[in-house]
Amino acid sequence: MALFLYTAIWWLVLPLLPIKLWWRGLKEPGYREHMRERFGRYHDVVIAPATEVIWIHAVSLGETRAAAPLIERMLRERPASTILLTHMTATGRAAGRAFAAERVVQAWLPYDVPFAVRAFIERFRPRMGLLVETELWPNLIAACDAMQVPVYLVNARLSQRSARGYAWLAPLATPMIAALSGVAAQTSEAAARLTRLGARDVIVTGNLKFDVAPPQQARQWGAELRRTLGTHRPVWIAASTRDGEEALLLDAVERNPLPATAITVIVPRHPQRFDAVAELLRSRGLRFVRRSDNLPVPSDRAFVLGDTLSELFTYYAAADVAFVGGSLVPTGGQNLIEPIAVGLPTLIGPHTFNFADAAALAIDSGAALRVPDAESLVREVAALLADPERRGEMREAALAFHATHQGAADRTWRWLSSKL
Repeated sequence: MALFLYTAIWWLVLPLLPIKLWWRGLKEPGYREHMRERFGRYHDVVIAPATEVIWIHAVSLGETRAAAPLIERMLRERPASTILLTHMTATGRAAGRAFAAERVVQAWLPYDVPFAVRAFIERFRPRMGLLVETELWPNLIAACDAMQVPVYLVNARLSQRSARGYAWLAPLATPMIAALSGVAAQTSEAAARLTRLGARDVIVTGNLKFDVAPPQQARQWGAELRRTLGTHRPVWIAASTRDGEEALLLDAVERNPLPATAITVIVPRHPQRFDAVAELLRSRGLRFVRRSDNLPVPSDRAFVLGDTLSELFTYYAAADVAFVGGSLVPTGGQNLIEPIAVGLPTLIGPHTFNFADAAALAIDSGAALRVPDAESLVREVAALLADPERRGEMREAALAFHATHQGAADRTWRWLSSKL
């Protein structure tokens, strides 16, 4: 009955979804590309005949980046297989295209209605499916189970808060989780929560995001960007900021001045918000430079809007201190492992339930600091910019912490390869 009601809701909203895609495509044209795939029509997606297909679903940008080390390993170990990489967001698909290019086949995952998910499985007939992190769809998993396609949840995370939500939806969630062929969890806590919800063959492999290596040229690109910003000016980055955070940060900077020559680089999480953040800066009378203009930052400009894609490691390599967004507002935080990977002193806000374990470990190691609000954040940034010795200590702690937690891709692949 629960699955029936869930599917009925999908049928009610299904006619509206093309309109939603078209509307989102006004700001992100990627949503208007290959729209038929969302409904199970993949006539334009080419797979070599009689090729073993391994399907990986990475819903958005963060999951796609996390999957990259595992995809690289699979491409090396099974060169005759076809990797099918699916997404739900335009940023995720763009990220997959950027690092995998012609080496994988990309497509949209269909909406979770029976006719579309069956068409997807019948079209590609994957040897196995890998869902990255917590992307679980009841009809998709039920169809894979019925059609004997094993599906594994990898790099799985489940906070206590999310576990309570799944427990509340037990009539729908429990059969779905029990139908998974196995789970590779980031932590023992996530493994225990998933086991209680009915998961089987659960192991702990660690977090794939620790295996995401900065691009080889990131430091070179970062040095070039730093010259554009000003080599003698202190630089801090507010990265992956979410709606509402930029206003909090600008209010705090106004009340808690940074060093006179400091540059604040703001990089919104979602590209469709670039123009909105630019308008926010203009409305406050703040003079800024857009990164996309690729111009030197004049001495009278204290703000830079990071309005480019796939350059986050470059921004980090050019900065002295990083704040990772999504954590001043209750959205769960973004990936703090990336700035830590380049040895950057990293600050996070109070809301990091999406990265609870990584955040706690990073703080304990001295690689990161948690602040309660924007006011405290800006004061801590000012203190760190003025204290190179303390920044050096955090840099060493960050690099050691990152090195200690690598290896999840190898552990996950060993587990998966035994099932192929």
